[in-house]
Amino acid sequence: MRIAVIGGGPGGLYFSILTKKANPDCHIEVYERNKADDSFGFGVVFSDETLSEFLTRDPKSYELIRTHFAYWDDLDIARDGKKVRITGNGFCGCSRKKLLQLLQQRCKEEGVQLHFETEQTDLSIQAEYDIVVAADGIGSKIREQLQKELGTQVKLKSNKFVWMGSTRPLDAFTYWFKQTQNGAMVAHSYQYEKGKSTWIFECSPETWKKWGFDQLNEDESQQLLEEIYKDELEGHKLIQNKSYWRQFPHVTNANWHHKNIVLLGDAKATAHFSIGSGTKLAMESAIALSDAIIQFGDQPKLAFEKYEESRRQRVEMIQHAANVSLHWFENMDRHIRHPFYQFAFGVMTRAKKVTFENLQLRDSSFTKKVLQEFIEQNNYPELAPPAFTSFKLGALSLSNRIVMFGLPQNKAKQGLVNDWHLTHYGSRACQGLGLIITEPIAVNKDGACGINAPGLYEKEQTKCWRRITDFIHQNSNCKIAAQLAHAGRKASPQENEAPLFSASPIPFLNTGVHPKQMDEKDMEFVRNDFVRAAKNAVDAGFDMVEIKADEGQLLASFLSPLTNLRTDKYGGKVENRLRFPLAVFNAIRKELDQKTPISVRISVEDWAEGGISAVDAEMIARAFKNAGADIINVTTGNTVSHQKVDGGRMYQTPYSEEIRNKANIATITSGKITDIDQINTIILNGRADLVGLGKPLLLHPGFVNHAAAHENYKEHKVPQPYETAKGSLFQEKTKERRQIEQMKKALKPESHKKS
Repeated sequence: MRIAVIGGGPGGLYFSILTKKANPDCHIEVYERNKADDSFGFGVVFSDETLSEFLTRDPKSYELIRTHFAYWDDLDIARDGKKVRITGNGFCGCSRKKLLQLLQQRCKEEGVQLHFETEQTDLSIQAEYDIVVAADGIGSKIREQLQKELGTQVKLKSNKFVWMGSTRPLDAFTYWFKQTQNGAMVAHSYQYEKGKSTWIFECSPETWKKWGFDQLNEDESQQLLEEIYKDELEGHKLIQNKSYWRQFPHVTNANWHHKNIVLLGDAKATAHFSIGSGTKLAMESAIALSDAIIQFGDQPKLAFEKYEESRRQRVEMIQHAANVSLHWFENMDRHIRHPFYQFAFGVMTRAKKVTFENLQLRDSSFTKKVLQEFIEQNNYPELAPPAFTSFKLGALSLSNRIVMFGLPQNKAKQGLVNDWHLTHYGSRACQGLGLIITEPIAVNKDGACGINAPGLYEKEQTKCWRRITDFIHQNSNCKIAAQLAHAGRKASPQENEAPLFSASPIPFLNTGVHPKQMDEKDMEFVRNDFVRAAKNAVDAGFDMVEIKADEGQLLASFLSPLTNLRTDKYGGKVENRLRFPLAVFNAIRKELDQKTPISVRISVEDWAEGGISAVDAEMIARAFKNAGADIINVTTGNTVSHQKVDGGRMYQTPYSEEIRNKANIATITSGKITDIDQINTIILNGRADLVGLGKPLLLHPGFVNHAAAHENYKEHKVPQPYETAKGSLFQEKTKERRQIEQMKKALKPESHKKS
């Protein structure tokens, strides 16, 4: 077999070593456009886990490389004179130039032919080799010629960054954050060999321009950065190596191969440097590609399919986490205002992979500082898990921050709730929730989303709900909110006598039934129904009201540009799209006692092109806040049927954080949140004030009691008849947690520090 590798970076070289070693008869040639000792960049970073993989694959490479690593277990976060160290991280750095030299040495030992200062960009090379590996980096010339076939997309991210080096020694990976007169900046820094460290400076394009970097050459940029970071550099100079300011390109490819050409490394997919090394990802993919080619021999198509099957999900997960991390750095200006330890905790948990418990296992002294600051900032009398701290919404006090989102039960008859609802809500209230938000309650018969949806438009319905709220108040500390809704175009047309209402006559699905575009008379009618339902909610004993303006239902249909195509005063710019939902809110706020909190549930991302923007979402949240909303329930999607959700665990929390910290209003978040550790992490890093659970509570009504036992939080109160079970539950959960923590420690990769 003849293989050509285009690009002599670490990924291409490591692939060549592994493949040639396994199949000595294979003919492999590497073509690199630069000189053998050229290296654009300074250091690369690996984790203990990655080193373990290198050790098992090619011990000779590992032994050569490890002698040149700089190791550390510590990570420092510094901000304007304050610094905290987090231990137990297990990383190492290596000179990129030295890494290339060592991998080149191993290639020669195995018989791989290396060609330097030889650029291969002509696709005709396909005819000369059985396999062509395009490992020619972010700006891959091979990939550029096959963009259509590969489905290539390259999106430039907003932040500006520049890669430099320094002689400043460092004993830990360090993030140096600064609040400058022109905005927030950060330097990502680490030592990769004795007396040599990498410094990546990053800031928003606004900050970059205010400092005048857009007018400076490479030397002038270096001088200005040395001045800005003179305290952190401690008299050491920065070092250039093609150190130009740039924006990070997010590269994806729908297909990783075409005919006998296959992509590797940054040519295939990029992940922002804030979450890990592109070199690490390239070498991990090199292992997978080599394995596949060795397995399938002279069947490249099967090998490429195997390679993609084994790596795509992992790569996309890393890219997603990297984008979440990158988004955090793109918004440093709003995070940097947090108290110091909350800010540091936010840095560590920014990509959602690391949680409070992860960090507690690594460095309990750090998490203790984070928790202590949280308790002091909120004036709590005792050290408690964040989820079990109280929270005030106006005059309403919640005993903890765990919220139940009532999912539709479809058990009501003629809008009347019954014993099912009493059992459903009552049992979960008695298990320790801080707040229950009901399933959507229709404000009129025609606005119900299904024939078995509950309502609050008749007196008998109010009485039935009163039975449930009385039970909850008499038997628990839980509070309960009525979620008032009009389904709009999502109502079932065959079940309603009146026409469907919406902002514009656009059906949700291809049912052929177009909703009526509401006129002023329709709006007045619906507004009055919302007010009546809100007054009925108070009469029914609800502690709070939530207005449903999300998921493409009636009020939401006005807010999103995908469902509001009006040209009158209720359409067009966001201020107009807000007009009717805000009128409904104002009418309710006017009628209710000021002591009754009101939440507004809004979708801030439609997951479809042309949908609601981040600017729109902030303006909508601010408008409701200024009108008297106490909290915003932040959710996303379900506006249009052709949505493409970018999910994952805790996937809606960045949106909640954005609304909370830009609009300066309390928020509720939800979305694939499954355990108490995630809830504590969300609250501590300032992404939300309350955390909502839906599906997890359907089959696990005792979630909160089990969470309290997991945290060994004995102050959590349970109803008196349940007290006898508390001791054994706490013992069981304490033992279970200890076993899990021991297992996690045992599974941690062995440290590869040099003896």
